[in-house]
Amino acid sequence: MISSSQKALAVIGAGSWGTALAIQFARAGRRTLLWGRDARQLEMLAGDRCNRRYLPGAGFPDSLEVVPDLGDAVKQAGDILVCVPSHAFHETLVALRPHLAADARLCWATKGFEMDTGRLPHQVAADVLGATLPTAVLSGPTFAREVGAGLPTAMTVASENEEFARDLAESISDHGFRAYTSSDITGVEVGGAVKNVLAIGAGISDGLGYGANTRVALITRGLSEMTRLGLALGARPETFMGLAGMGDLILTCTDDQSRNRRMGLALAAGKTVAEAETEIQQVVEGVQAARAVWQLAHKLGVEMPITEQVYRVLYEGLKPAEAVQNLMGRQLRGEHD
Repeated sequence: MISSSQKALAVIGAGSWGTALAIQFARAGRRTLLWGRDARQLEMLAGDRCNRRYLPGAGFPDSLEVVPDLGDAVKQAGDILVCVPSHAFHETLVALRPHLAADARLCWATKGFEMDTGRLPHQVAADVLGATLPTAVLSGPTFAREVGAGLPTAMTVASENEEFARDLAESISDHGFRAYTSSDITGVEVGGAVKNVLAIGAGISDGLGYGANTRVALITRGLSEMTRLGLALGARPETFMGLAGMGDLILTCTDDQSRNRRMGLALAAGKTVAEAETEIQQVVEGVQAARAVWQLAHKLGVEMPITEQVYRVLYEGLKPAEAVQNLMGRQLRGEHD
């Protein structure tokens, strides 16, 4: 019997990140199948052997196949990797469910909390697909364009199933890509969701011209917020000092490839959320995440002042400059209290 790790891997979602990961798995030697919901786009991907819209110049390896039928892609694969925005994660799992084989394994690169419930992706997956299916999350400081180009990159693969985490790490790793393993799914997922909110804050700060001192203070205090929320949800503290915590936070807050940072820059320039989203032309995960994270923090009694101010800018019309002043005017306290 062929093991799951010896079968093809199906990537569900043909946006920038799904395409980049599909390229990397194929580049590292894994037979990889790519499916997306837009049939016309898939035709173009198959003909061009490249995703010209999202990753121009990143050609497809020979072992990467574009598959137009979802059921066909899933049935051929041992492992399935979901790369869709957080708002589409639940419905994607529901669509996958009837096609999953008994020995299938599921992983995802989706970052964010479920909007209506505040659940993390692994909790959504357990509810939709059951608790016995081996699952994992891929996360860390990665931009799709650089992964597609084969630039040196590292990320984290987290799973409670040690064999699955190891198989995925080996499948995606090569001379230009290194994957580390973890068993802390909650911590890795919290890091991937909260960093998007904080990156909007960093973009606002830089857009207002507050400089490097402010940016570093925001990143450092933001890391404290991320860790507090993670610990309240049962994560391990060391996770937030690694690639999926501090690493992803620094990357997203400091480089203009980040859609969330660009959202913050646009807000600082006086644009509305809708105007900024039109300009960016891709889903900005931090916008929905800000509401989900803020609601969850309130529910759990976790203090997250930066997140609160970003939420108020996005949803209550607070002026960006006022948000910064609100943070600077807070009562003084011990750094590690």
